[in-house]
Amino acid sequence: MKLAITGCNGSVGKQVVLLSLKRGHTVIGVDVKGPTSVSTDGNYMFHEVDLRVYEDTLRVLQGCEGIIHLAAFPNPGDYGVTAHNSNVVISWNVLRGAAELGITRIAQASSVNVLTLVYSKDPHFDYFPIDEDHPCLPDEPYGLSKVICELQADTIVRRYPTMRIASLRLHWSVPDKTKPRSLPINKAKNDLWGYVKEQSAADAFILAVTQDDGKWSGHEAFFIVAPDIAVEEDSRLLREKFWPKVAITEGKDVSGNTGFFDCGKAQRLLGWVHRESFLEE
Repeated sequence: MKLAITGCNGSVGKQVVLLSLKRGHTVIGVDVKGPTSVSTDGNYMFHEVDLRVYEDTLRVLQGCEGIIHLAAFPNPGDYGVTAHNSNVVISWNVLRGAAELGITRIAQASSVNVLTLVYSKDPHFDYFPIDEDHPCLPDEPYGLSKVICELQADTIVRRYPTMRIASLRLHWSVPDKTKPRSLPINKAKNDLWGYVKEQSAADAFILAVTQDDGKWSGHEAFFIVAPDIAVEEDSRLLREKFWPKVAITEGKDVSGNTGFFDCGKAQRLLGWVHRESFLEE
């Protein structure tokens, strides 16, 4: 499959490129900054493109069969307009360009920050573990941009029903647990002590555009988070200390090292499970 990977020079983007090539795909890497030594594979080609320009977006996506869209500002920045405005223009350009070019398989990077999490003034949760039915009510521009990119996907599949779009709500993407584990417990509470390994996040993106077992269509959002917490504490005790008013959904368990997110939907529809290693590939 010929895949366009936007944001290919980012930490997750690099892993998506490498894993896609390892699985036999042809990759068009797209980023606003110059090429890095991501790969010397003959099936990889890099294009420096500002995806805020629609005509340039169309040009670079021409001939691709699938798109993995990661290009975006990764946080609220100064909490002004830059991150929000850039992210929503880029995501719409990519989705609209895909529709115009007849590209029907897209996976785009959303974020757990569609919720009120670490960037929010007053994080709030209705229940644990959090799944895709949880309300998304961000109070900051980055999370809002991700809610809008999901609304854009909802919109475009109504008009182009053959398109299939996965919005992957990534948690903090890291090479390993060293950095998230080093954060003070009370500081990490607004992220619910979560993380996702970069390679496993990359695997989710590739599965979202390549698997074709008919289990889903249109647009779907998926939480992509490791099943455990990054810290050496008991989840039940953390909830009791920091989030005592948040109820546990009946039949669910948050204890031991179990995380605060339910990624069962990604497992059911994408076949994705968080993996510690991809050395066997």
